[in-house]
Amino acid sequence: MALGTLKKKRRVQVVALAAVALVLSTALIGYAMRDGINFFRSPSQVMAEPPMATEVFRIGGLVEEGSVVRGQGEAISFRVTDGGASVPVVYRGVLPDLFEENQGMVGTGRFVDGTFEATEILAKHDETYMPKEVVDALKEQGVYKEAEPGS
Repeated sequence: MALGTLKKKRRVQVVALAAVALVLSTALIGYAMRDGINFFRSPSQVMAEPPMATEVFRIGGLVEEGSVVRGQGEAISFRVTDGGASVPVVYRGVLPDLFEENQGMVGTGRFVDGTFEATEILAKHDETYMPKEVVDALKEQGVYKEAEPGS
């Protein structure tokens, strides 16, 4: 009788230990990934509900025509639009070769005092290669044009 109780007790301990290990590993994975997840927002979403200055997120759309201003040094400012709203962007660094006005872009950074401060800029020359979120945001605003075959 005592042997059966000991086995049962050991089994309960193993199950409890496995449950604690599972919860702990899930918590550690979540903690490790907290900075690796950047949510996407369109310019219209950013202007409608401005995120907190501490939140890192991605913004995407088209570089507004006539808005690119190259400052002193590596500072560049421009506006990104989805046709419904326009967000000022500041970036310090070297822009990708494909970066142009009226072309798609995706930036990662923070929205501070009404300006998106980008830490990374990705340029997309053709809508075919734009992230799905950017295409969806542009379609929602009626700005997106399907790429012509053969172009």
